Amino acid sequence: MFYRESGQLKSSYIADQAMFPIAQDRWFVIGVLAVAFLVAPFFINEYWANAILLPFLVYALAALGLNILTGYCGQVSLGTGAFMAVGAYASFKLVGFFPELNFLIVLALSGVVTAAVGMIFGLPSLRIKGFYLAVATLAAQFFLVWMFNKVGWFYDYNLTGMITVRPIDFFGIRITGPEATPAAKYLFTLTVVAVLALSAKNIVRGRIGREWMAIRDMDIAAELIGIRPLQAKLSAFAVSSFYVGVAGALYFAVYLGSVEPVEAFDINQSFYVLFIIIIGGLGSVLGAFLGAAFIVLVPILLKNIMVGGMGFDSGMAGHVEILLMGLLIIFFLIVEPHGLARLWQIAKEKLRLWPFPH
Repeated sequence: MFYRESGQLKSSYIADQAMFPIAQDRWFVIGVLAVAFLVAPFFINEYWANAILLPFLVYALAALGLNILTGYCGQVSLGTGAFMAVGAYASFKLVGFFPELNFLIVLALSGVVTAAVGMIFGLPSLRIKGFYLAVATLAAQFFLVWMFNKVGWFYDYNLTGMITVRPIDFFGIRITGPEATPAAKYLFTLTVVAVLALSAKNIVRGRIGREWMAIRDMDIAAELIGIRPLQAKLSAFAVSSFYVGVAGALYFAVYLGSVEPVEAFDINQSFYVLFIIIIGGLGSVLGAFLGAAFIVLVPILLKNIMVGGMGFDSGMAGHVEILLMGLLIIFFLIVEPHGLARLWQIAKEKLRLWPFPH
């Protein structure tokens, strides 16, 4: 069979602990990235960019940030939508104050601002955990969205209360606004997500990631072996919020172009990202992408079948879509509670043992 480890000998600890120790995995990832970067931009159009690829990438990045906090560190959060709003409004104000600033720096600074806010709201995690921590982050969700909606400075005192992205060029290529091509927006977002996903994979495999997982598994035992809960938990909130803030900036600036906080960053957004990591798999970088693909693609598929194939009107199709999505999520969690990433791992294990899979 094509998926075998035989003959792939490791001569060092570094080679044995590589990100992709099996050559087939490396080539598969390289192939996916090659198609995403070199093939997809030539075929992308407005529908594929705005309905599928951009929301998939943005939500995968937001889910990756939440997975760092919840999946790897075990800290429950229901404030993802609010932290996305912090990133969005930070990018809006930064572009307004410094219009000549490179947009990559704007994204980084938006993430830093969100990380600082996330650390503030992460302070209760030092005393409370579980359901009570979820309630604390839920308070952040309502307070931050209320603040962005009521304080006029954040939306430049616009009478509509909305913020609209300004035209932004990245090395001479327009990446925001109606003049930006779908390929330009897609490639920029894909590059940011790919770099941050690679960084997250390395972080969770290093010392900081091992500290997070020790806190997740048993925080008292982790403290006894020398891990500082304050440092570990706040670093998880900071890194997670940074990723979510960058996702919020991309969501506003590149994907939507204009947002209103009550509608774009409400509690439903937080649950949406939470469902992504539950379906994709907690404590897995790959799970963030698999879960985002599931959440983004399945509703589109259901709507096309019900409206185009079965003749439902769009209103009825929307209600049926919500019902079926809920049933699919429940069914999936019963069949495989560890998410799509676990199913992918099982499939690879069976391929390695073929033709005698157990």
